[in-house]
Amino acid sequence: MSAFLSYTVIGLFTGAAYAIAASGLVLTYSTTRVFNIAHGAVGMVFAFLYWDFSQRQGMPVWLSLVLVLLVVAPLTGVFIQRVLTRGLGNAPVGVSLVVTVAILVGMIGVATQVWKQDTARSLPQFYQGHLIHLGGVIVTPQQIITIVISVIVAGALYVLLARTRIGTAMRASVDNAELLSLYGGRADVVAALAWAVGTSLAALAGILLAPVIGLQYYDLTLLVISAYAAAMLGKLTSLPMTYIGAMALGLAQSYVIGYLQDIPGHDKLGGLPAVVPTVFLFAILVLLPQAPLRIGQVKGIISAPVPTITRSMVCGALLIVAVALMASGMANSTLLNFGAAISFAILMLSLVLLTGYGGYVSLAQFAFAGVGAVIYARADQPNLFGLVLAILGAAAVGAIVAIPVLRLTGLYLALATLAFGQLMDKLVFTSSLAFQFNNPLTAKRLSLPGMNFKDQGNYTILMAVFFVLTAIVVVAIRRGRLGRILIAVRDSQAAAGTLGLDLRWLRVGLFAGSAGIAGLSGALLAGMRLTIDASTFQFFNSLVLLLIAGVWGVTSVTGAAIGGFFMMYLPVAQSNHPNIAGLLFMLLAAGAIVLGRNPNGLSYVMFLIPRFVTDSLYPALADRYPGMALRARAVGVVGEPDEAIGSDADDHSEGKVDSDAVASR
Repeated sequence: MSAFLSYTVIGLFTGAAYAIAASGLVLTYSTTRVFNIAHGAVGMVFAFLYWDFSQRQGMPVWLSLVLVLLVVAPLTGVFIQRVLTRGLGNAPVGVSLVVTVAILVGMIGVATQVWKQDTARSLPQFYQGHLIHLGGVIVTPQQIITIVISVIVAGALYVLLARTRIGTAMRASVDNAELLSLYGGRADVVAALAWAVGTSLAALAGILLAPVIGLQYYDLTLLVISAYAAAMLGKLTSLPMTYIGAMALGLAQSYVIGYLQDIPGHDKLGGLPAVVPTVFLFAILVLLPQAPLRIGQVKGIISAPVPTITRSMVCGALLIVAVALMASGMANSTLLNFGAAISFAILMLSLVLLTGYGGYVSLAQFAFAGVGAVIYARADQPNLFGLVLAILGAAAVGAIVAIPVLRLTGLYLALATLAFGQLMDKLVFTSSLAFQFNNPLTAKRLSLPGMNFKDQGNYTILMAVFFVLTAIVVVAIRRGRLGRILIAVRDSQAAAGTLGLDLRWLRVGLFAGSAGIAGLSGALLAGMRLTIDASTFQFFNSLVLLLIAGVWGVTSVTGAAIGGFFMMYLPVAQSNHPNIAGLLFMLLAAGAIVLGRNPNGLSYVMFLIPRFVTDSLYPALADRYPGMALRARAVGVVGEPDEAIGSDADDHSEGKVDSDAVASR
């Protein structure tokens, strides 16, 4: 009985901390409609800052708390709202997720750059050493303080939102900010205030949990997964239900950790406690009714030009030749990195199909790639049969994930994939079915009838061939009827539904196709490295993948190709220059925040540069050499921007029609 009471006290403490974090998340979302996926990372940074003030600089605890919770955190929240996330509430879910994931990565970069990993840090509990005995149960002051503060926070926020004029303005601002302004309200001030309070609550949760779970960059950051689960129980609007969900989650996690050792075969379930919040989140998303879909105007985007199949094949052949020439002079270590870049580029293509064309956001692409790698390695079939098994297996998993969440859209769907990725990372990949813990799988190089690719250079060329073939398939889908349907669904699911399109099974097929491409990427990566382990497929890598796709462009093959090389180079640069590893994360985050609102990314900007140059030179060219100018228009030098993998852009589909391009035809 005493053990049960002890687990209950620990669960209430953990749930109280989750409730504080989730309350801040609900406050910012219910006011601005921006789901801050970086909420946990914000709490992590301020936990480190509190340690710096109170331990390294020797400030009094009360002064450190005042500076962090009442000065720095609120100002940071105002900055995030006014500069980084302003206007994201009306943006597509993919855009808001890219920006908030960028903030998450940027916060991790700040922490790793300012507080280096080579120093051990610990944060003492409040009134450490003073234990309270309650009927055979030992309770710490830290636990009591956390529980009391959570009750105060919940009550104060409820009064703020339901009983005050400011709270009424907060709720009104998200429904109709323009109407609020007509009544003298200031929606921007209300939003800034909500983010200031929400950021302070994230900081408070991080400070309360840090003495227990340690000052760890990723452990504190991933606290937000638990906050997601609690907030979703309240549908991101109800603070009482959020508090109940947080307490239930804390108790469930404590009981699982406490009684796991009594379960037969518990040694095979070591990752179960870590995924309790994930299972809780997935169950809530699937079982509870979804919030009503907001109907808005049909809003298209100007996408990168779509190349013809012929031009794609020609440019793809040139790319394979270029890879063959470069591979002939590379060392094996360089070829390994080069092959990894091609594999990541194929993985980026899965996002082009799913997110760029379909408008659905997945935060579990590396999980699907891991499924492909495991199937390929365990099939022991280093030929096309093993590769096909990997692709079909990953596609089947993608379809299985999509079926339970058929009715979910937007943010709910993205969070469901995040929960799946976390589940695969912490439970499945660490089990005997996959890699186990620190147990890499061995794989063999792919072979074709009469062809052997044991040489690293030849295998790299083969990977380039698969990238080109996959890119041609993706472009063919975009140019066909299915591609037009995907664009219609991306622009407005509500409008597509009114036209009679069955979006449910379309989504299942789209997820299956995207997961199959990801499985191809994982299988090729396993064959290239010969040994593969679970660290490659951590779910955090899926967040970085989405971020890089947002930087280079998630709507084009060119963005996928460049993004794959950037995905490969980022950890290499961090390993070669550990002193600036955090700075590289910060630069990546800054780029994503600047470019995240434009899904076409830097690749589209690159397309516009030659067009700007040729259009600037065209008047002089036309005056001096009229015949040359006409020939330039005929071959497409002047007109629409070109794409590296297939540059003959026949249409802009949902984009604006270029008058020069029309004239040239």
